[in-house]
Amino acid sequence: MTDAPCRFVGQPARGGIVAVCDHASNRVPEGVDLGVPPGTMDKHVAIDIGAAGVTERLARRHGIAAMLAEVSRLVIDLHREEESDGLVPTTSDGILIPGNIGADREKRLELYHRPYHAAMARWLDEAEPGLILSIHSFTPSLESAPAERPWEIGLLYNEDDRAARHAIRLFGELGVTVGDNEPYSGRQLNATMNRHAEAHGRPYCAIEVRNELIAHERGQARWAAIIADVAGRVKLALESG
Repeated sequence: MTDAPCRFVGQPARGGIVAVCDHASNRVPEGVDLGVPPGTMDKHVAIDIGAAGVTERLARRHGIAAMLAEVSRLVIDLHREEESDGLVPTTSDGILIPGNIGADREKRLELYHRPYHAAMARWLDEAEPGLILSIHSFTPSLESAPAERPWEIGLLYNEDDRAARHAIRLFGELGVTVGDNEPYSGRQLNATMNRHAEAHGRPYCAIEVRNELIAHERGQARWAAIIADVAGRVKLALESG
């Protein structure tokens, strides 16, 4: 296992669709001791459950080249701005992360966060994609603040909702229970797409799938097929104006 902060699957077609997955891994690099209870690294606080499986299937079965993170969000959250309080979390959904108290943020930025985003910037500049998919998952209910999250899928966006609006409509037409900037808002949580999509005028869909639906291979295959279908039609809709 290397310390590379990301990996790539598939070769992007210039002007096509690509996918990124910021929370694909629960890997803790050698030399980092988070001090968390047993089983924590398999929870949603450490990894977006099922998101990597969906993203890999988009690449391997649907021709949507992908970039996947290789560092757990508990080591450093790659889907946060450098100055964010949650960049190196000391608690997450009520779980204490003692190894992050007093951690060297700058070292983790230099080792993981900055190389990850530099690699993404190069990859996207070369691909010049017509649509970016940002693939995440969400838990049906937080342990620290239980509340029903009935959506099967959510579309997040900040200022640029061009692609999201088409996707919300198209998922709805398929009978999917879809959230419009739910279960949380892309106006607060959209760091990677703000940086690599909105800042460059690139259309994107930031997609959150409820993790119980994609925890196993069958669900991952099903939702990858649904997302690939909708993404293709979103891209056509954008091109047709």
